[in-house]
Amino acid sequence: MSVSLAEYTHRYVPPPRPATGQTTLLLLHGTGGNESDLIPLGQALAPQAGLLSPRGRVLERGMPRFFRRIAEGVFDLEDLALRTEELVEFLQAAAAKYRFDSARVVAVGFSNGANIAASLLLTRPGLLRAAVLFRAMVPFEPAKPPSLTGIPVWLGAGRNDSLVPAANIERLAALFRESGASVTLEWQPGGHGLAEGEVESAARWLDASGVLSGGA
Repeated sequence: MSVSLAEYTHRYVPPPRPATGQTTLLLLHGTGGNESDLIPLGQALAPQAGLLSPRGRVLERGMPRFFRRIAEGVFDLEDLALRTEELVEFLQAAAAKYRFDSARVVAVGFSNGANIAASLLLTRPGLLRAAVLFRAMVPFEPAKPPSLTGIPVWLGAGRNDSLVPAANIERLAALFRESGASVTLEWQPGGHGLAEGEVESAARWLDASGVLSGGA
């Protein structure tokens, strides 16, 4: 398997003040999104970071996704594994082309994008410096916990989310904690959409984590 950079429709927005040691946000949209959808979210979370935003390569009734599903909440695990590795190759190729530090990548995902970001964390420990995941689910149950010691993970969940059961996001938080990650699970009163003030809360967490400044 080999995926070239050109096979992913994507956008790269360099940091406004390029310097060494800067963070790049890997922006991963939800079902039906595209490479432009999360650019404003990335800018709100980390104004000084570079932004890398690919479009999912799987289509479901014409809507881009990052991997296939069999039904609502039921994932095609074989395709998930394949697409996760493709995304790894894309990220490595993008780092080479755009010359950003591949060791300073923070995943920011919503829904389907958050799910494949969770898969990246569980299958490729060490690839991501941190993750901000809105409305994520357990992508799969690993045979044994990976080593995510010291990796900060923020999870945003909705109390009334009809697509993500509370027990599922609690299990995802537990999986990350069992793997050694530093997990913050923040509940919102709403559903699957982002709640008022949620992005600001995630931005404060990301700033306090020390990831953007090279600490933590």
